[in-house]
Amino acid sequence: MAVDAKVAQELTEGIGMLVLSRKKNESIVINDDITIVVVEIRGDKVRLGVEAPKEVPVHRREVYDAIQHGAAVETPAKAPEEPDTAGPA
Repeated sequence: MAVDAKVAQELTEGIGMLVLSRKKNESIVINDDITIVVVEIRGDKVRLGVEAPKEVPVHRREVYDAIQHGAAVETPAKAPEEPDTAGPA
């Protein structure tokens, strides 16, 4: 199935992905209260900043999956100063 056909099928099923191109310091806004900012682009890694209300949980996928499976997950009290080396966001 072609990519466009797959996207169209997912959209009609209520599941979809909007794909955007952004440059460093550009952002996207979700639902008036969540902003995703491209902080840095270095090689094949992109650092993203997420501004969201405190009551909105924001996790990397592997952390989210661990939480869903009931695994204990250690999270830092504040954002690390160094780039995340644990894997893709």
